[in-house]
Formats: sequence, structure tokens, C-alpha cells
Amino acid sequence: MKTLFHSRGEFGAVSVADVILAVDEPIDATQCGGKENCLDDRRCMTHELWAGLNTHIFAYLRSVTLEELVRQQKRPEVNILHAHHSLSGKKREPATMA
Repeated sequence: MKTLFHSRGEFGAVSVADVILAVDEPIDATQCGGKENCLDDRRCMTHELWAGLNTHIFAYLRSVTLEELVRQQKRPEVNILHAHHSLSGKKREPATMA
């Protein structure tokens, strides 16, 4: 079993991505595991799409700390993200329900 230790030694500085990397869990939306052999030992047509998604997922998980997760569990409201963009192209804000 691995022990998670953050060099800064602060609980609030440990991200969800740090935990995932510490336990060797892959963050990968590609079917091929990043090996680019998705389709008959070649890269599939949508490989870059899923590889790009991996980058965004990792960046998001890197931005969320364990401290934030704990704090979210203590709040009574639930945040619901309806859509990042509406059809008109304008960003929507997450709705908050109490």
C-alpha cells in the first residue's frame, strides 16, 4: 500500500489528482490507454478528442483539493450544472439548490 505525502505537508494542498496518481489509477478516456493502437493497431479517428478530454479531466482533478471535497460534504446545498454553454453560446452559471 502506498502512502500519500504531499511535499508541502498541507492537507488543503493535496489534490484529487495527487491521490489518483499515488494509487496508480489511470485517468484515461481513450479506449487504447494512450497507446494509439485503437483501430487495427493504428490510432482511431477520435483519438485526439479523447486524449484532449484526458487533459481537461486531469486539470480539473488537479484543481480540486481534498479540503474542498470535505468542505462540500458539510454544505447543505447541492450544485447542479445545467450546461456549460447554452445554444446561443453564452455561459450558464451553475444552479444552487438548498
